[in-house]
Amino acid sequence: MLNQDSIVILLIAIMMMSTNSCSGTEPKTGEAVRPMAVAGQFYSADRNELLRDVSKAYQAAGKDCLMPAPQATPSVVQAVIVPHAGYVFSAEVAASAFQQIPENAAYDHIFLLGPSHHVAMKGASVCNAFDAYATPLGKVEVDRELCDSLIDLHTVFSYEEAAHTKEHCLEVQLPLLQYRLKKMPKIVPIIIGTQDFHVLRKIAQGLKPYFTGNNLFVISSDFSHYPSYEDANRVDKHTGDAVATGSLTAFVKAIVDNSTSQVRNLATSACGQCAIAVLMMLSEDDSAIKIHHTMYRNSGDSPYGGKREVVGYHGFVVTRETHPARPAATPQDGYALTEGEKQQLLTWARQTIQSHFTHEKVALDKTQLPPALKERCGAFVTLSEKGRLRGCIGRFGAAQPLYEVVEEMASAAAFEDPRFQPVREDEMKDIVIEISVLTPLKRIQSADEFQYGKQGIYMRKGYHSGTFLPQVAQEVNWTKEEFLGHCAQDKAGLGWDGWKDAELYTYEAIVFHE
Repeated sequence: MLNQDSIVILLIAIMMMSTNSCSGTEPKTGEAVRPMAVAGQFYSADRNELLRDVSKAYQAAGKDCLMPAPQATPSVVQAVIVPHAGYVFSAEVAASAFQQIPENAAYDHIFLLGPSHHVAMKGASVCNAFDAYATPLGKVEVDRELCDSLIDLHTVFSYEEAAHTKEHCLEVQLPLLQYRLKKMPKIVPIIIGTQDFHVLRKIAQGLKPYFTGNNLFVISSDFSHYPSYEDANRVDKHTGDAVATGSLTAFVKAIVDNSTSQVRNLATSACGQCAIAVLMMLSEDDSAIKIHHTMYRNSGDSPYGGKREVVGYHGFVVTRETHPARPAATPQDGYALTEGEKQQLLTWARQTIQSHFTHEKVALDKTQLPPALKERCGAFVTLSEKGRLRGCIGRFGAAQPLYEVVEEMASAAAFEDPRFQPVREDEMKDIVIEISVLTPLKRIQSADEFQYGKQGIYMRKGYHSGTFLPQVAQEVNWTKEEFLGHCAQDKAGLGWDGWKDAELYTYEAIVFHE
């Protein structure tokens, strides 16, 4: 005969055995589990009903997905941009992106990035307070150790309880991921509470070592909020086209264009623009990264939504070539610039910055450019004011013509360097522009071939890479081995001795100024 306590224990055991999950398990004894905040609102709280809803979303997405057939070059899904509205409005769009991930994909982690809808913060909140997140399909484990590490190593990260308690933008992604993946990796939940460009740069810098093919980044964002159905289609196309370029400059410009176009009732072009911007900062200058648009809908396309005021939803997939081409070695050794060509680049850089104030696009006759300015070279643009650094941004190993790189880097140095406030028009008379054109990369087989003090070093191993410009040697008091060690550790994330079995390339810089 079972006593009352035994019956209670037996009932609990039966209940636990009957709640099998999809890509998840039930909480272990003593685990801290974040409870569901929006189950029953944004998606069904009933497991079976939720499975039916998600299954329908994936089936519909399979019919309407815009993503082209896979390219010949093998690739992995590095990131997705997906909406976070109620499933009746946006689950199909989210599924169109998630379905591009192979079911048997084996990621180390999923980094979830989304905007804060409840509290403002100076940086980003990393949720290290829980061992797992609960969903109707079972729990999803959190890598608390990695979360702790981000907070410990970077002041831009902290944990703000209020940022996660009621937040839906990350939670709604989990059942869709659980349904898709046979094995759900641990997650790193990050809520961004700021639009400050300089802070977003710091967030990207902290996450950069993890932006590899071993990890999936899920960027949570809806797009236009509350314009009419017709206006939403137009505004969201402009924003979506900019996202598809992968250019942070183009994305920011689209946001500004929309905000100044006097669209009635447009509250924002993308509520998660902060997270999208971080993604673009992570992927800029990475030739292995490609962005694909999978689907667009807005709430007016749902039988549950009206046409007067809608919210827009885009799906994007960011792929990474698994065998990216090695850095190009063109132009050939002996590349040089004439004094006239240097002056052309300096003039072009100044005109580019000045056009920011005049709002007049600078015309450039590309047919008259000398071949040297069309070569694919990296470049840095440095601004100084009365002898003091005022901005410096560069691109290494560019796939663009030199004149385009100088244009983009001049604008970035003036207005996007996170260490400085944007340049003002009244400062331009005191600004001196310096350009460092990086000569082609040359593969070396041993560090003995590296001419320390004359050459810069570029090293890569797998998806990790980093560089030190030649002039860094003049700014520090390091030996060659220390120079290589710092580059491997601080720039490439390979550890102090990582350079010893990495691919090594050297290059020089052609430096000139006004």
